[in-house]
Amino acid sequence: MAHESFEDEETAEILNSNYVSIKVDREERPDIDAVYMKVCQALTGQGGWPLNVFLTPDQKPFYAGTYFPKDSVYGRPAFKDVLLELKSRYDQTPDKIAKIGTQIVQALSEQTKSRSKLTEKVLDQAFNAFSESLDPEFGGFGQAPKFPAPHQLMFLLRYARWNKNDQALDMVKKTLDGLAAGGIHDQIGGGFARYSTDEKWLIPHFEKMLYDQAMLAIIYTEAGQVTGDSAYEEVVEDIFSYCERELLSSNGGFYCSQDADSEGVEGKCYTWRPEEILSVLGEDEGRLFCMAYHITSEGNFEGKNVPNLIGTNLEKLAEKWRVSTQGILERLKRSREKLLIVRNRRIQPAKDDKILTSWNALIIIALAKAGKSLHKENYVNLSMAAFHFIKEYLTQNGKLMARFRDDETRYQGYLDDYAFLMLACEALYEATLDIQYLTEMRGLGDEMVRQFWDPENGGFFLQNNETARLIFPTKEAYDSAIPSGNSAAAYAMLRLSEWTGENQYAAYADRIFSAFSDEVLSYPSGYTFMLSAFHYQISGPRELIALQGEKGEKVEKSIRELNCLFLPEFTVFAGDRTALANINKNVGIYSPIGGRSTYFLCEQFVCHLPVTEIKKLKKQLFNMES
Repeated sequence: MAHESFEDEETAEILNSNYVSIKVDREERPDIDAVYMKVCQALTGQGGWPLNVFLTPDQKPFYAGTYFPKDSVYGRPAFKDVLLELKSRYDQTPDKIAKIGTQIVQALSEQTKSRSKLTEKVLDQAFNAFSESLDPEFGGFGQAPKFPAPHQLMFLLRYARWNKNDQALDMVKKTLDGLAAGGIHDQIGGGFARYSTDEKWLIPHFEKMLYDQAMLAIIYTEAGQVTGDSAYEEVVEDIFSYCERELLSSNGGFYCSQDADSEGVEGKCYTWRPEEILSVLGEDEGRLFCMAYHITSEGNFEGKNVPNLIGTNLEKLAEKWRVSTQGILERLKRSREKLLIVRNRRIQPAKDDKILTSWNALIIIALAKAGKSLHKENYVNLSMAAFHFIKEYLTQNGKLMARFRDDETRYQGYLDDYAFLMLACEALYEATLDIQYLTEMRGLGDEMVRQFWDPENGGFFLQNNETARLIFPTKEAYDSAIPSGNSAAAYAMLRLSEWTGENQYAAYADRIFSAFSDEVLSYPSGYTFMLSAFHYQISGPRELIALQGEKGEKVEKSIRELNCLFLPEFTVFAGDRTALANINKNVGIYSPIGGRSTYFLCEQFVCHLPVTEIKKLKKQLFNMES
């Protein structure tokens, strides 16, 4: 619509003569988007973007729709005709239009209470839905277009662990392997595009979003912990290489995204012809690359090629070139590096250089988790720098702000900003064992409750209760491209309750589950991050308390040996007993034995015998898992 209508002079004349046109960046103002998306869904039965809503001067909506073509086609009215007809009706019957708007607002403002209660059965229902919709050949769920949806895979990974379900793990591996091989994965420059237009993950919509990089890095890190597959570690490194090269600002924050097109052509920067490959790599290496990445004269995208590894058998390729598989991998890596240098000389896609608190919190989580698991100190340093950026540039008077761009900070923070940053603080503590991050997490949790909690019906509002000026407040639970604020808040509050030993935080999560239970039960696979939080709650707590003694092992070094393991249900306190007791007074009841560093492994509020050596602790963990 931007090209067809908003840049069309005739359409612009109609708009400017009859309307006040307001274009909303839904990343900056998710609250506005959420309100009027509900309006569109109520009026038309569906939502989506572009979202067009027509309002009275007091913000009340009376008509809505998504895409309107420039000229009438496929039963859709032309945008110009819609503009003229609505103006005519408004002039003739303004009172009727105003009444319609008032009725819509009243209907959508009513808060309905859930009558159901979540049980373990809902987890099985979600799993069954994914098993029925799995693409057994390429991974992923449903039909094209396909979105990565990492939080769905995170749920399945936890379901596989807590329910000892190998099928769920196989679904995760199938999808991650398919994503890594596909054209949705930028094989030369790293990172992932938003979605694939086909079922094979072959042809992407080339736009790259920061949140996708963050969420995918998390699930590949976790899958690497579970499987020990080094290929997943390589994907994580590939993602962060892209983020650091293209999205990292000079002062530590990460930009939002990179466009799909350059020079007005989608994917132009990313596609190749065989002759281009050969001219860069030479005949021998060029032929090898073209064969491995399916670069042909016919092309797979508008006469050119999106490099991909779908169906490539590296062992057979190694046999054909009479080298080892490792030799093939090294040669392809050198070729990719050469091609990236050449690709970088092309006109590059533009970047959306907003820096959003919520999306930066996600990349902080990803970097901290990967840094901890893979023992990559530079990842942890990047995560700490991004957190410092939020404290420096996106915090005013002790409150979070939502967006920074061109030295300007705007918009009071939303629920997502607080909930995601709470989880980021937890990830930073686990990566650094710096107790200050848990203090920050608690402060964010208390402020989140003060600003966003609905004491009457439960759940958190998206927008600050004190500053909301929209026609009605909204609460989001559905996990779309990223987890919803309420899903993240439920998880964060459960974890904060474990870290502090204070049950009132867990009580907020209970009320979230109750507030949205009807909604979740109607479509469980749409609420996977909330279900991960619920699954964590009903699985029961597990704690590891590692207290530093005057003698014996350095517990920080010992804990590093456990970081490569997937232990999402554990809360790990490590360090000085007095400092830890300031966060959770319950830790104060434990003491190092005989002055030696001591490990206490507890589950369901019952502790195993304390041990003073990490090898004995590992044995306890192994016995617990088996």
